[in-house]
Amino acid sequence: MYSVLPRAPRLIAGVALLFLSAAPLRAAVEPEPSAPEEEAPVKILQGFSQLSKESMTCMSCHREESPGIYSEWGHSKHFSANVGCYECHAADKSEKDAILHKDFVIATIVSPKDCAQCHEREVAEFDASHHASAGNILGSLDNVLAEVVEGGPLLNGTSPVVTMGCAGCHGSIVKVNSDGTLDVATWPNTGVGRINPDGSKGACSACHLRHQFSAAQARHPDNCGRCHLGPDHPQKEIFEESAHGVAFRANLDRMNLDSAKWVVGEDYNAAPTCATCHMSRTKDLPVTHDIGARISWNLRAPVSFKIDEKAKAAGKEVKSWIDRRKDMKSICQSCHGRKIADAHFEQLDAFINLYNDKFAIPAKRLVTAMAEHGLRDKVKFNEAVEWTYFYLWHHEGRRARHGAAMFAPDYAHWEGMYEVAHRFYIEMVPEVREAIEKARHAGNAAGADAVQALLDEILSSELHRWFEGGEPPKFWRPEDSDNHGFKVGAK
Repeated sequence: MYSVLPRAPRLIAGVALLFLSAAPLRAAVEPEPSAPEEEAPVKILQGFSQLSKESMTCMSCHREESPGIYSEWGHSKHFSANVGCYECHAADKSEKDAILHKDFVIATIVSPKDCAQCHEREVAEFDASHHASAGNILGSLDNVLAEVVEGGPLLNGTSPVVTMGCAGCHGSIVKVNSDGTLDVATWPNTGVGRINPDGSKGACSACHLRHQFSAAQARHPDNCGRCHLGPDHPQKEIFEESAHGVAFRANLDRMNLDSAKWVVGEDYNAAPTCATCHMSRTKDLPVTHDIGARISWNLRAPVSFKIDEKAKAAGKEVKSWIDRRKDMKSICQSCHGRKIADAHFEQLDAFINLYNDKFAIPAKRLVTAMAEHGLRDKVKFNEAVEWTYFYLWHHEGRRARHGAAMFAPDYAHWEGMYEVAHRFYIEMVPEVREAIEKARHAGNAAGADAVQALLDEILSSELHRWFEGGEPPKFWRPEDSDNHGFKVGAK
Protein backbone atom coordinates (compact mmCIF):
# COMPACT_ATOMS: atom_id res chain seq x y z
CA MET A 1 0.00 0.00 0.00
CA TYR A 2 1.17 3.50 -0.78
CA SER A 3 2.43 5.39 2.24
CA VAL A 4 0.24 8.46 2.53
CA LEU A 5 1.19 11.68 4.25
CA PRO A 6 -1.55 13.44 6.24
CA ARG A 7 -3.32 16.03 4.11
CA ALA A 8 -2.66 19.15 6.19
CA PRO A 9 1.16 19.18 6.28
CA ARG A 10 1.25 18.37 2.60
CA LEU A 11 -0.92 21.30 1.58
CA ILE A 12 0.24 23.87 4.04
CA ALA A 13 3.70 23.39 2.63
CA GLY A 14 2.62 25.60 -0.23
CA VAL A 15 -0.48 26.60 -2.08
CA ALA A 16 -0.98 29.62 -4.32
CA LEU A 17 -3.38 32.47 -3.84
CA LEU A 18 -6.48 30.85 -5.34
CA PHE A 19 -9.36 33.30 -4.91
CA LEU A 20 -11.82 30.40 -4.72
CA SER A 21 -14.16 32.64 -2.78
CA ALA A 22 -14.86 36.30 -3.37
CA ALA A 23 -11.78 37.26 -1.34
CA PRO A 24 -8.05 36.55 -1.32
CA LEU A 25 -6.93 33.42 0.51
CA ARG A 26 -6.32 33.99 4.20
CA ALA A 27 -4.74 30.82 5.53
CA ALA A 28 -3.35 32.15 8.78
CA VAL A 29 -5.96 34.73 9.74
CA GLU A 30 -8.15 34.35 12.80
CA PRO A 31 -11.86 34.02 11.86
CA GLU A 32 -14.71 36.45 12.53
CA PRO A 33 -13.21 39.96 12.65
CA SER A 34 -15.77 42.52 13.79
CA ALA A 35 -14.55 45.23 11.44
CA PRO A 36 -12.20 45.47 8.46
CA GLU A 37 -9.61 47.46 10.39
CA GLU A 38 -9.25 44.58 12.89
CA GLU A 39 -8.27 42.04 10.24
CA ALA A 40 -4.84 40.55 10.55
CA PRO A 41 -2.57 41.08 7.54
CA VAL A 42 -3.28 38.71 4.69
CA LYS A 43 -0.58 36.11 4.21
CA ILE A 44 0.01 35.15 0.61
CA LEU A 45 1.11 31.53 0.35
CA GLN A 46 3.42 30.43 -2.40
CA GLY A 47 2.18 27.85 -4.86
CA PHE A 48 3.82 24.55 -5.62
CA SER A 49 6.65 24.92 -8.09
CA GLN A 50 5.37 21.95 -10.05
CA LEU A 51 2.59 19.39 -10.04
CA SER A 52 3.26 16.56 -7.61
CA LYS A 53 4.14 13.14 -8.96
CA GLU A 54 1.00 11.75 -7.32
CA SER A 55 -1.26 14.23 -9.13
CA MET A 56 0.65 13.69 -12.36
CA THR A 57 -0.14 10.00 -12.04
CA CYS A 58 -3.81 10.85 -11.47
CA MET A 59 -3.82 13.09 -14.55
CA SER A 60 -2.23 10.47 -16.78
CA CYS A 61 -5.37 8.38 -16.35
CA HIS A 62 -8.11 10.93 -15.69
CA ARG A 63 -7.41 13.03 -18.76
CA GLU A 64 -8.65 10.00 -20.72
CA GLU A 65 -11.16 8.46 -18.29
CA SER A 66 -12.86 11.70 -17.18
CA PRO A 67 -11.91 14.46 -19.63
CA GLY A 68 -14.67 16.74 -18.38
CA ILE A 69 -13.21 16.83 -14.88
CA TYR A 70 -9.72 17.24 -16.29
CA SER A 71 -10.83 20.16 -18.44
CA GLU A 72 -12.64 21.94 -15.61
CA TRP A 73 -9.60 21.56 -13.36
CA GLY A 74 -7.48 22.99 -16.16
CA HIS A 75 -9.51 26.20 -16.05
CA SER A 76 -9.21 26.56 -12.28
CA LYS A 77 -6.91 28.58 -10.03
CA HIS A 78 -5.90 25.23 -8.56
CA PHE A 79 -4.32 24.30 -11.87
CA SER A 80 -2.29 27.51 -11.92
CA ALA A 81 -1.05 26.76 -8.40
CA ASN A 82 -0.15 23.12 -9.19
CA VAL A 83 -2.82 21.88 -6.80
CA GLY A 84 -4.02 18.63 -8.33
CA CYS A 85 -6.23 15.67 -7.55
CA TYR A 86 -4.02 14.22 -4.86
CA GLU A 87 -3.57 17.45 -2.92
CA CYS A 88 -7.33 17.52 -2.25
CA HIS A 89 -8.34 13.84 -2.31
CA ALA A 90 -5.42 12.28 -0.41
CA ALA A 91 -6.61 10.48 2.72
CA ASP A 92 -5.20 8.77 5.74
CA LYS A 93 -6.04 5.08 5.91
CA SER A 94 -7.74 5.65 9.28
CA GLU A 95 -10.42 7.88 7.73
CA LYS A 96 -13.90 6.35 7.53
CA ASP A 97 -14.29 6.87 3.79
CA ALA A 98 -10.68 6.10 2.82
CA ILE A 99 -10.33 3.67 -0.09
CA LEU A 100 -7.38 2.23 -1.96
CA HIS A 101 -7.47 3.59 -5.50
CA LYS A 102 -4.69 2.26 -7.72
CA ASP A 103 -1.62 2.86 -5.53
CA PHE A 104 -3.11 5.68 -3.48
CA VAL A 105 -5.30 5.99 -0.40
CA ILE A 106 -7.91 8.61 -1.20
CA ALA A 107 -11.36 9.81 -0.17
CA THR A 108 -14.07 10.58 -2.70
CA ILE A 109 -15.40 13.46 -0.61
CA VAL A 110 -13.36 16.61 -0.27
CA SER A 111 -14.96 18.10 2.83
CA PRO A 112 -14.75 21.60 4.33
CA LYS A 113 -12.22 20.19 6.79
CA ASP A 114 -10.00 19.42 3.80
CA CYS A 115 -10.58 22.84 2.22
CA ALA A 116 -9.76 24.50 5.55
CA GLN A 117 -6.14 23.43 5.23
CA CYS A 118 -5.78 26.43 2.91
CA HIS A 119 -9.08 28.30 3.28
CA GLU A 120 -9.19 28.33 7.08
CA ARG A 121 -11.06 31.55 7.57
CA GLU A 122 -13.67 30.91 4.88
CA VAL A 123 -14.49 27.51 6.37
CA ALA A 124 -14.69 28.90 9.92
CA GLU A 125 -17.18 31.54 8.76
CA PHE A 126 -19.19 29.01 6.78
CA ASP A 127 -19.27 26.63 9.76
CA ALA A 128 -20.93 29.37 11.83
CA SER A 129 -23.55 30.04 9.15
CA HIS A 130 -27.10 28.80 8.74
CA HIS A 131 -26.04 27.14 5.49
CA ALA A 132 -23.79 24.76 7.42
CA SER A 133 -26.77 23.64 9.51
CA ALA A 134 -29.11 23.14 6.55
CA GLY A 135 -28.97 19.39 7.14
CA ASN A 136 -30.94 19.93 10.34
CA ILE A 137 -34.09 19.72 8.22
CA LEU A 138 -33.77 15.97 8.69
CA GLY A 139 -36.43 15.07 11.23
CA SER A 140 -38.34 18.33 10.73
CA LEU A 141 -41.93 18.87 9.66
CA ASP A 142 -40.78 19.23 6.05
CA ASN A 143 -39.15 15.82 6.25
CA VAL A 144 -42.42 14.23 7.39
CA LEU A 145 -43.77 15.22 3.98
CA ALA A 146 -40.83 13.78 2.04
CA GLU A 147 -40.58 10.58 4.08
CA VAL A 148 -44.14 9.66 5.02
CA VAL A 149 -46.67 11.72 3.06
CA GLU A 150 -44.91 11.75 -0.32
CA GLY A 151 -42.36 9.00 0.07
CA GLY A 152 -41.41 5.57 1.35
CA PRO A 153 -38.20 3.77 2.45
CA LEU A 154 -37.43 2.26 -0.96
CA LEU A 155 -33.75 3.23 -1.30
CA ASN A 156 -31.66 1.46 1.34
CA GLY A 157 -34.24 2.41 3.95
CA THR A 158 -34.41 6.01 2.75
CA SER A 159 -37.16 7.78 0.83
CA PRO A 160 -36.02 8.63 -2.72
CA VAL A 161 -37.87 11.94 -2.30
CA VAL A 162 -35.49 12.82 0.54
CA THR A 163 -32.43 11.75 -1.47
CA MET A 164 -33.36 13.46 -4.73
CA GLY A 165 -35.31 16.37 -3.27
CA CYS A 166 -34.60 17.57 0.26
CA ALA A 167 -31.00 16.37 0.55
CA GLY A 168 -30.13 17.76 -2.87
CA CYS A 169 -30.14 21.24 -1.36
CA HIS A 170 -30.02 20.70 2.39
CA GLY A 171 -27.43 17.93 2.33
CA SER A 172 -27.44 14.30 3.36
CA ILE A 173 -25.82 12.47 6.24
CA VAL A 174 -23.29 10.62 4.11
CA LYS A 175 -23.21 6.95 5.09
CA VAL A 176 -20.09 4.88 4.50
CA ASN A 177 -20.38 1.20 3.61
CA SER A 178 -18.15 -1.38 5.27
CA ASP A 179 -15.78 -1.36 2.28
CA GLY A 180 -15.30 2.42 2.42
CA THR A 181 -17.62 3.14 -0.49
CA LEU A 182 -20.52 5.56 -0.05
CA ASP A 183 -24.16 4.54 0.35
CA VAL A 184 -26.11 5.43 -2.80
CA ALA A 185 -29.01 6.67 -0.67
CA THR A 186 -26.74 9.45 0.57
CA TRP A 187 -24.23 9.94 -2.27
CA PRO A 188 -23.67 11.68 -4.67
CA ASN A 189 -24.71 14.77 -2.77
CA THR A 190 -23.49 18.36 -2.71
CA GLY A 191 -26.16 19.79 -0.40
CA VAL A 192 -24.91 22.86 1.42
CA GLY A 193 -25.48 21.33 4.87
CA ARG A 194 -24.12 17.87 4.11
CA ILE A 195 -22.85 15.90 7.12
CA ASN A 196 -19.53 14.41 6.04
CA PRO A 197 -17.88 11.18 7.23
CA ASP A 198 -15.11 13.21 8.90
CA GLY A 199 -17.70 15.04 11.04
CA SER A 200 -17.53 18.34 9.21
CA LYS A 201 -20.66 20.14 8.03
CA GLY A 202 -21.32 21.40 4.55
CA ALA A 203 -20.02 21.15 1.03
CA CYS A 204 -17.92 23.94 -0.46
CA SER A 205 -18.81 22.47 -3.86
CA ALA A 206 -22.47 23.39 -3.26
CA CYS A 207 -21.55 26.90 -4.38
CA HIS A 208 -18.06 26.50 -5.87
CA LEU A 209 -18.93 23.79 -8.36
CA ARG A 210 -16.31 21.12 -9.06
CA HIS A 211 -13.66 21.18 -10.47
CA GLN A 212 -13.19 24.74 -11.65
CA PHE A 213 -14.34 26.39 -8.40
CA SER A 214 -15.00 29.63 -10.27
CA ALA A 215 -15.52 32.81 -8.25
CA ALA A 216 -17.50 34.30 -11.14
CA GLN A 217 -19.87 31.35 -11.16
CA ALA A 218 -20.32 31.51 -7.37
CA ARG A 219 -21.20 35.21 -7.61
CA HIS A 220 -23.89 34.72 -10.25
CA PRO A 221 -27.52 34.67 -9.00
CA ASP A 222 -28.14 31.43 -10.91
CA ASN A 223 -25.76 29.76 -8.48
CA CYS A 224 -27.97 30.65 -5.51
CA GLY A 225 -31.07 29.86 -7.55
CA ARG A 226 -30.09 26.22 -7.60
CA CYS A 227 -31.81 25.96 -4.20
CA HIS A 228 -33.44 29.32 -3.54
CA LEU A 229 -36.41 29.06 -5.88
CA GLY A 230 -39.85 27.49 -6.01
CA PRO A 231 -43.15 27.99 -4.18
CA ASP A 232 -41.78 28.37 -0.66
CA HIS A 233 -38.55 30.34 -1.11
CA PRO A 234 -38.44 31.89 -4.60
CA GLN A 235 -35.54 34.25 -3.95
CA LYS A 236 -34.18 33.74 -7.46
CA GLU A 237 -37.50 34.62 -9.08
CA ILE A 238 -37.92 37.52 -6.67
CA PHE A 239 -34.48 38.85 -7.58
CA GLU A 240 -35.30 38.52 -11.28
CA GLU A 241 -38.49 40.55 -10.83
CA SER A 242 -36.75 43.29 -8.85
CA ALA A 243 -35.02 46.32 -10.34
CA HIS A 244 -31.75 44.77 -9.15
CA GLY A 245 -32.36 41.68 -11.26
CA VAL A 246 -33.37 43.68 -14.31
CA ALA A 247 -30.21 45.80 -14.01
CA PHE A 248 -28.05 42.70 -13.58
CA ARG A 249 -29.34 41.05 -16.75
CA ALA A 250 -29.06 44.26 -18.74
CA ASN A 251 -25.50 44.91 -17.59
CA LEU A 252 -23.99 41.46 -17.23
CA ASP A 253 -20.98 42.50 -19.29
CA ARG A 254 -20.26 45.27 -16.78
CA MET A 255 -20.45 43.10 -13.65
CA ASN A 256 -16.75 42.15 -13.65
CA LEU A 257 -17.67 38.84 -12.01
CA ASP A 258 -14.18 37.34 -12.36
CA SER A 259 -12.47 40.22 -10.54
CA ALA A 260 -10.08 39.11 -7.81
CA LYS A 261 -11.44 41.47 -5.14
CA TRP A 262 -14.87 42.42 -6.56
CA VAL A 263 -15.73 45.42 -4.39
CA VAL A 264 -19.16 46.92 -5.06
CA GLY A 265 -18.94 50.58 -6.04
CA GLU A 266 -15.35 50.06 -7.05
CA ASP A 267 -15.07 47.07 -9.38
CA TYR A 268 -18.71 47.21 -10.47
CA ASN A 269 -21.76 49.36 -9.83
CA ALA A 270 -24.35 48.36 -12.44
CA ALA A 271 -26.26 46.03 -10.09
CA PRO A 272 -25.89 43.82 -7.03
CA THR A 273 -26.18 40.05 -6.97
CA CYS A 274 -27.15 37.78 -4.06
CA ALA A 275 -23.46 37.54 -3.16
CA THR A 276 -23.07 41.32 -3.16
CA CYS A 277 -25.55 41.81 -0.35
CA HIS A 278 -25.04 38.64 1.65
CA MET A 279 -21.33 37.96 1.60
CA SER A 280 -19.07 39.99 -0.66
CA ARG A 281 -16.63 42.75 0.18
CA THR A 282 -17.63 46.40 0.15
CA LYS A 283 -15.62 49.52 0.89
CA ASP A 284 -16.64 49.13 4.54
CA LEU A 285 -17.14 45.39 5.08
CA PRO A 286 -14.96 42.32 4.63
CA VAL A 287 -16.01 39.19 2.78
CA THR A 288 -17.92 36.69 4.88
CA HIS A 289 -18.98 33.12 4.22
CA ASP A 290 -21.57 33.42 6.98
CA ILE A 291 -24.52 34.12 4.70
CA GLY A 292 -26.75 35.28 7.55
CA ALA A 293 -24.30 37.79 9.02
CA ARG A 294 -26.18 40.71 7.45
CA ILE A 295 -29.76 39.48 7.90
CA SER A 296 -31.89 41.02 10.67
CA TRP A 297 -35.18 39.05 10.39
CA ASN A 298 -35.90 35.33 10.24
CA LEU A 299 -38.26 35.14 7.26
CA ARG A 300 -38.52 31.35 7.19
CA ALA A 301 -40.41 30.63 10.41
CA PRO A 302 -44.21 30.57 10.71
CA VAL A 303 -43.95 33.79 12.71
CA SER A 304 -40.98 36.02 11.88
CA PHE A 305 -38.63 37.09 14.66
CA LYS A 306 -35.43 39.09 14.92
CA ILE A 307 -32.48 36.91 13.97
CA ASP A 308 -30.73 37.11 17.34
CA GLU A 309 -33.83 36.52 19.46
CA LYS A 310 -33.47 32.81 20.19
CA ALA A 311 -29.74 32.98 20.83
CA LYS A 312 -30.16 35.87 23.28
CA ALA A 313 -32.96 34.03 25.07
CA ALA A 314 -30.58 31.10 25.49
CA GLY A 315 -27.93 33.39 26.96
CA LYS A 316 -25.64 33.27 23.92
CA GLU A 317 -23.53 36.19 22.74
CA VAL A 318 -24.21 36.75 19.05
CA LYS A 319 -24.08 39.60 16.59
CA SER A 320 -27.19 41.71 17.22
CA TRP A 321 -29.90 42.21 14.64
CA ILE A 322 -29.21 45.94 14.78
CA ASP A 323 -25.55 45.44 13.85
CA ARG A 324 -26.55 43.03 11.09
CA ARG A 325 -28.93 45.61 9.70
CA LYS A 326 -26.28 48.32 9.87
CA ASP A 327 -24.06 46.11 7.74
CA MET A 328 -26.81 45.50 5.20
CA LYS A 329 -27.63 49.19 5.05
CA SER A 330 -23.99 49.97 4.39
CA ILE A 331 -24.18 47.72 1.33
CA CYS A 332 -27.29 49.55 0.12
CA GLN A 333 -25.40 52.80 0.53
CA SER A 334 -22.70 51.62 -1.84
CA CYS A 335 -25.17 52.65 -4.54
CA HIS A 336 -28.07 54.44 -2.82
CA GLY A 337 -28.48 57.34 -0.42
CA ARG A 338 -29.01 56.72 3.28
CA LYS A 339 -32.63 57.94 3.24
CA ILE A 340 -33.57 55.36 0.62
CA ALA A 341 -31.99 52.55 2.65
CA ASP A 342 -33.64 53.73 5.89
CA ALA A 343 -37.05 54.04 4.23
CA HIS A 344 -36.86 50.56 2.71
CA PHE A 345 -36.19 48.89 6.05
CA GLU A 346 -38.93 50.90 7.74
CA GLN A 347 -41.33 49.65 5.08
CA LEU A 348 -40.04 46.09 5.50
CA ASP A 349 -40.49 46.10 9.27
CA ALA A 350 -44.06 47.34 8.92
CA PHE A 351 -44.79 44.64 6.33
CA ILE A 352 -43.43 41.83 8.49
CA ASN A 353 -45.23 43.09 11.58
CA LEU A 354 -48.46 43.16 9.58
CA TYR A 355 -47.93 39.57 8.39
CA ASN A 356 -47.16 38.46 11.95
CA ASP A 357 -49.93 40.29 13.76
CA LYS A 358 -52.77 39.93 11.26
CA PHE A 359 -52.27 36.37 9.99
CA ALA A 360 -49.33 34.35 11.30
CA ILE A 361 -49.94 34.74 15.03
CA PRO A 362 -53.76 34.31 14.85
CA ALA A 363 -53.41 31.27 12.55
CA LYS A 364 -50.86 29.68 14.87
CA ARG A 365 -53.07 30.36 17.88
CA LEU A 366 -56.02 28.69 16.15
CA VAL A 367 -54.26 25.47 15.10
CA THR A 368 -52.59 25.25 18.52
CA ALA A 369 -55.91 25.70 20.33
CA MET A 370 -57.54 23.09 18.12
CA ALA A 371 -54.89 20.56 19.15
CA GLU A 372 -55.06 21.49 22.82
CA HIS A 373 -58.84 21.18 22.95
CA GLY A 374 -59.22 17.98 20.94
CA LEU A 375 -60.43 19.48 17.67
CA ARG A 376 -57.59 17.89 15.70
CA ASP A 377 -55.38 14.88 16.32
CA LYS A 378 -51.62 14.44 16.65
CA VAL A 379 -51.06 12.88 13.22
CA LYS A 380 -49.24 15.24 10.88
CA PHE A 381 -50.89 16.28 7.59
CA ASN A 382 -54.00 14.10 7.86
CA GLU A 383 -56.43 17.01 8.24
CA ALA A 384 -57.21 19.83 5.82
CA VAL A 385 -56.54 22.60 8.33
CA GLU A 386 -52.93 21.42 8.76
CA TRP A 387 -52.29 21.71 5.03
CA THR A 388 -54.01 25.11 4.99
CA TYR A 389 -51.82 26.40 7.80
CA PHE A 390 -48.69 24.98 6.18
CA TYR A 391 -49.47 26.71 2.87
CA LEU A 392 -50.23 29.96 4.69
CA TRP A 393 -46.84 30.34 6.36
CA HIS A 394 -44.53 27.95 4.50
CA HIS A 395 -45.49 28.97 0.97
CA GLU A 396 -47.50 32.18 0.72
CA GLY A 397 -46.13 33.73 3.89
CA ARG A 398 -42.52 33.17 2.93
CA ARG A 399 -43.10 34.47 -0.58
CA ALA A 400 -44.67 37.63 0.80
CA ARG A 401 -41.89 38.32 3.30
CA HIS A 402 -39.06 37.61 0.90
CA GLY A 403 -40.78 39.60 -1.82
CA ALA A 404 -40.98 42.61 0.49
CA ALA A 405 -37.37 42.22 1.59
CA MET A 406 -36.02 41.98 -1.96
CA PHE A 407 -38.07 44.57 -3.87
CA ALA A 408 -40.51 42.32 -5.73
CA PRO A 409 -43.97 43.96 -5.64
CA ASP A 410 -45.82 41.04 -7.24
CA TYR A 411 -44.43 38.56 -4.73
CA ALA A 412 -45.15 40.89 -1.83
CA HIS A 413 -48.78 41.37 -2.91
CA TRP A 414 -50.38 38.97 -5.42
CA GLU A 415 -48.10 35.96 -4.91
CA GLY A 416 -47.79 36.74 -1.21
CA MET A 417 -50.22 38.58 1.07
CA TYR A 418 -53.19 38.16 -1.27
CA GLU A 419 -52.68 34.40 -1.11
CA VAL A 420 -52.13 34.53 2.67
CA ALA A 421 -55.42 36.41 3.13
CA HIS A 422 -57.34 34.04 0.86
CA ARG A 423 -55.90 31.03 2.66
CA PHE A 424 -56.83 32.48 6.07
CA TYR A 425 -60.34 33.81 5.42
CA ILE A 426 -61.66 31.43 2.76
CA GLU A 427 -60.04 28.17 3.87
CA MET A 428 -58.82 28.27 7.46
CA VAL A 429 -61.75 30.10 9.06
CA PRO A 430 -64.37 27.76 7.48
CA GLU A 431 -62.27 24.72 8.44
CA VAL A 432 -62.04 25.90 12.04
CA ARG A 433 -65.79 26.50 12.14
CA GLU A 434 -66.44 23.04 10.73
CA ALA A 435 -64.16 21.48 13.36
CA ILE A 436 -66.00 23.39 16.09
CA GLU A 437 -69.35 21.97 14.92
CA LYS A 438 -67.96 18.43 14.72
CA ALA A 439 -66.55 18.70 18.23
CA ARG A 440 -69.85 19.98 19.57
CA HIS A 441 -71.79 17.11 17.98
CA ALA A 442 -69.22 14.65 19.33
CA GLY A 443 -69.80 15.86 22.89
CA ASN A 444 -66.71 18.02 23.22
CA ALA A 445 -68.63 21.17 24.07
CA ALA A 446 -65.88 22.63 26.26
CA GLY A 447 -63.32 22.31 23.47
CA ALA A 448 -65.72 23.70 20.89
CA ASP A 449 -66.53 26.69 23.12
CA ALA A 450 -62.84 27.45 23.77
CA VAL A 451 -61.90 27.48 20.09
CA GLN A 452 -65.06 29.42 19.16
CA ALA A 453 -64.20 32.07 21.73
CA LEU A 454 -60.71 32.43 20.25
CA LEU A 455 -62.08 32.63 16.70
CA ASP A 456 -64.61 35.28 17.78
CA GLU A 457 -61.84 37.27 19.47
CA ILE A 458 -59.73 37.23 16.32
CA LEU A 459 -62.51 38.05 13.86
CA SER A 460 -63.83 40.92 15.99
CA SER A 461 -60.40 42.55 16.24
CA GLU A 462 -59.63 45.77 14.37
CA LEU A 463 -57.84 44.19 11.40
CA HIS A 464 -60.36 41.35 10.89
CA ARG A 465 -63.78 42.78 11.80
CA TRP A 466 -64.47 43.75 8.17
CA PHE A 467 -64.90 40.02 7.43
CA GLU A 468 -68.17 39.87 9.35
CA GLY A 469 -69.46 43.28 8.29
CA GLY A 470 -67.68 45.53 10.75
CA GLU A 471 -65.97 48.77 9.87
CA PRO A 472 -62.28 48.39 8.99
CA PRO A 473 -59.78 50.83 10.49
CA LYS A 474 -59.35 54.08 8.59
CA PHE A 475 -56.81 54.08 5.79
CA TRP A 476 -55.45 56.87 3.68
CA ARG A 477 -55.91 56.33 -0.01
CA PRO A 478 -56.02 58.80 -2.89
CA GLU A 479 -59.54 59.70 -4.04
CA ASP A 480 -60.88 61.43 -7.12
CA SER A 481 -61.95 64.34 -4.92
CA ASP A 482 -58.36 65.12 -3.95
CA ASN A 483 -56.94 64.63 -7.47
CA HIS A 484 -55.69 61.15 -6.66
CA GLY A 485 -53.73 62.21 -3.63
CA PHE A 486 -52.01 65.30 -4.96
CA LYS A 487 -54.20 67.63 -2.90
CA VAL A 488 -54.00 65.77 0.40
CA GLY A 489 -53.91 68.30 3.22
CA ALA A 490 -54.92 71.18 0.95
CA LYS A 491 -57.74 73.44 2.15
